[in-house]
Amino acid sequence: MMAGAPASLSGRDVGSFAYLTIKDRIPQILTKAIDTLHRHKNEFFEKHGEKGTEAEKKAISLLSKLRNELQTDKPIIPFVEKFVDTDIWNQYLEYQQSLADENDGKPRWFFSPWLFVECYMYRRIHEAITHSPPIDDFDVFQESKEQNFFESEESIIALCTHLQELVTTVEDLDENQLKDAFFKLLQVSLWGNKCDLSLSGGETSSQRTNIINSVEELKPFILVNDMDHLWSLLNNCRKARENASVTRVDIVLDNSGFELVTDLVLADFLLSSQLATEIHFYGKTIPWLVSDMTLHDFKWLIEQMKDSHHKWMAKCGADWENHIQTGRWVYHDHIFWTLPHEFCVTSQVAPDPYAELQKAHLILFKGDLNYRKLTGDRKWEFTIPFRQALAGFHPAPLCSVRTLKAEVQVGQQPGQAEQLAAAEPNWLTTGKFGVLQFDGPL
Repeated sequence: MMAGAPASLSGRDVGSFAYLTIKDRIPQILTKAIDTLHRHKNEFFEKHGEKGTEAEKKAISLLSKLRNELQTDKPIIPFVEKFVDTDIWNQYLEYQQSLADENDGKPRWFFSPWLFVECYMYRRIHEAITHSPPIDDFDVFQESKEQNFFESEESIIALCTHLQELVTTVEDLDENQLKDAFFKLLQVSLWGNKCDLSLSGGETSSQRTNIINSVEELKPFILVNDMDHLWSLLNNCRKARENASVTRVDIVLDNSGFELVTDLVLADFLLSSQLATEIHFYGKTIPWLVSDMTLHDFKWLIEQMKDSHHKWMAKCGADWENHIQTGRWVYHDHIFWTLPHEFCVTSQVAPDPYAELQKAHLILFKGDLNYRKLTGDRKWEFTIPFRQALAGFHPAPLCSVRTLKAEVQVGQQPGQAEQLAAAEPNWLTTGKFGVLQFDGPL
């Protein structure tokens, strides 16, 4: 933590969004996870016999214990099983312990930083499942992620149709038309981030309208809009590029389902418009924050697209598979993305992902969790410059593409936050407002 940084958001602030998340939303998500296991008990029995039934009971009892610890604000306990990230997690717990000396040196659910306890909770869900073989590869969130995709199908078809029309004419577009097409798909990717199942406590959050038609009317809700910077950066790369050279855009993904489709549509357009020559994606190694994307979700979604009866959806699926096979799209996962650390320590904690990110010409960080990690999830003044809140994190030019679902936002104009609060008291947490917030070359 850098000197002079403000305090972390936490559940100590009664009535805050962090407090309400820990008090209400997280127990609700745990209850849904328990219900999901219970509903699959026949399937576990058919697959694994008595062992499956025992495993389901064990996982449920571990999750019930976790829910009880949280609701009674018990001290946070270290991980015991040996997993690739166990040591890093337990070191981080010790670090939190050193910060919590005013609470008898025990990190606790309602006192420790919200970013930490929320990540810890999802890591404990993973522990409960991995401790329960033979169902240790079961994803308690998979059903809701798949449901989000199926319920958003009409919007996905509209988006794929738009993309295919664009791709066929892309060589005939002049520079302004290309810029407009880029801006439109950037905004689609931004508003795709509204579909977040952890915000709704795991309840459905699918996209049911054609988002392409809404882009213009949603523009006033973008509080920081740095699209012009992104355009000039990528367009300059395109103009300066010799045939052999590379323009690489990295996308640190957030939610699966509809949001992932919006990200892949943008990524496809970046290639066909030659604003980029390769795209690198980063996802989670384990099920995370209900709707976050894993490699399984990534592959599953592309398969669903490929097998669609709708020709443009199927065309997108086939093209995307081809991008992966030809190496123009590269998928990475690393345990770093499911650690509780803020990004300013990436180069020390996870030098490999950091070195990978440094190879990009531009990094897009999707969603709220990434924004919270970029800014340290702290009580920053709204007008503090984005670069200051990044606390030295700058592997490459980067942009947050995020709808607001947590009480942290920087880089605002003086008076802007006060005006918003007067008109919309919950402006920070409903997902109604968004940012495309850029931190350019150093």
